[in-house]
Amino acid sequence: MKNKPSTIDHFNDAAKQYDERNRQLAPIINNLHFLIRLILNNIPAHARVLCVGVGTGAEILSLAETFTEWTFVGVDPSIGMIDICRERLSNVGVMNRCELINGFVHDVPDGENFDAVLSILVGHFVKREDRLNYYTSMCNRLRPNGILIDTEISFDLNSEHFPLMLNNWKAIQSLMGATPESLANLSIQLREMLTIMPPNEIEMLLNQSGIQLPVRFYQAFMIHGWYGIKK
Repeated sequence: MKNKPSTIDHFNDAAKQYDERNRQLAPIINNLHFLIRLILNNIPAHARVLCVGVGTGAEILSLAETFTEWTFVGVDPSIGMIDICRERLSNVGVMNRCELINGFVHDVPDGENFDAVLSILVGHFVKREDRLNYYTSMCNRLRPNGILIDTEISFDLNSEHFPLMLNNWKAIQSLMGATPESLANLSIQLREMLTIMPPNEIEMLLNQSGIQLPVRFYQAFMIHGWYGIKK
C-alpha cells in the first residue's frame, strides 16, 4: 500500500498545526477514544498494540494512560507527524513503552505480534485498489483472536442522502477553519482527494482480509468505525 506523495507532503507541512486544527472536534474524538478503550478492555494485561497512521499519537496517549502495562508500535509515513508524536509521548513519560516507525504498515515486521491493531481515520487516504491489501496487512500482524479497529470517512457519495450529509460535513470543516472557497469545493475534494467508500464495501473488504463479522460500533456524520476479531 502506498500513499500519494502529495498526501505525505501535506501531513509533513501540517504536523505542527494538526492538533490545534482538530481541537474543535474534541467531543467526537473523545467519544471515539472512550469506545475504543471499552472494546479493548479485555485484551491481555501486557498487550502489544500497533497504531497504523499514528499521527501525533492521540490513540497511544489515550490508551497508555489507562492501560499502564501495554506497549505500542506506531507507524506513519509522515516524518513530521512522527517527530511530533515522539515529543508528545516523551512529554507524558510513555515513550519508553513505544516504538515509532517512519513508514507504512508493510514496514512493520511480519508476524502475528499484536493483540490489537488500530487504524484511526486513515483508511480514506488509501486508494481503492490498495484497500484490501491495507486491511490484510493489518490483520496478518494480529495474534489469533486479536482485534482490529478501523475508523474512516465512509459514505455512499452517489446516494440521495449525500447532499444532506454534505451540509453536515461543511459544518465540521467550518469548525476546523475551512475557507469559503474550500467549502464550495468540498464535494470535489471528497471525491478526488480522498477514497471514500460506502460502509457495506468496507465491511466486505474487512471480512475478506480475515476479520470475523466486523461490527460497526461508531458513526459521527461520515466518520464510521468497525471492530472485529481475527478469524
